[in-house]
This record gives sequence, C-alpha cells and structure tokens, in this order.
Amino acid sequence: MNPAAISPTRPALPLLDTGPLSADLLPADLTANLTRRDFPLAHPSEVFDPLRRPVRGDLAHIRCAGRIFVPHYAVPMPHRVIAGGAALLRSLRRDAEVLTDLAPGDVFNVLDIAGGWAWGQVGDDGLVGYVPMTALEAA
Repeated sequence: MNPAAISPTRPALPLLDTGPLSADLLPADLTANLTRRDFPLAHPSEVFDPLRRPVRGDLAHIRCAGRIFVPHYAVPMPHRVIAGGAALLRSLRRDAEVLTDLAPGDVFNVLDIAGGWAWGQVGDDGLVGYVPMTALEAA
C-alpha cells in the first residue's frame, strides 16, 4: 500500500461496528443480579485475596467488572476434574506450589486456557489457580 494513500481521517484497516457490548451476551445465570447498565469503575479497584478472587493483571471473572480494573473480563467455562484428580497449582509451572488436590468430579471454572493449562477457580468461590487441561473435561 502506498503510504501517501493512507488518509489521516480513515483507518488503514476497516473495523466492523458490532455495536456496544452488553450483559445480553452473557448466560442468564451470570446476569440474574445485573441491571442493564455499563460497568464503570467509579472508585479505586478493590483490594483482594489472589487465592480467592479470580483476578490476574490481564484478566478477571466477569463478576468483578466495575469493581476491579483489568483489560479483559471472562465468563467462566465450567469443567469437571476427570478420574485420577488433579493438583491446583499457584502458578503456571509444574514445580509450582500445590494449593490443593482436586477430586474427580470437582467443578473447576475455567477463565483462560494457554499452553495446555487452565486458569480459573474451584467452584464459584473456591481457590484460584492452574490445572492441566488434560485433567479436565467440559461439564
């Protein structure tokens, strides 16, 4: 593309206008207590326990929207621990501290998957950490 042909008032790449995001796009069980509104951060982010609140520097559970500032919010994807169980790790390393052992059938709400690992929370209010995806199946 000729650099001289790029207009300062028009983006070089066309963007699709899909309209504003809203709570209508979330599953009903997550939106039962939400009102139809934006999620402004009207005060400083809350102080939280990283082992109990699903928040990282780049991502947080959707229920934290408006209370904790991060670039992205995720809707959890429920998974079950398969036969043999799994260890919930504090960080994304095989030699990381084991926070707890998960039993077969335990629910693990996945918020992010990368490199064969899932980051999320045990149940709706349990510990937060990493589990190998090989130990999980979609619920």
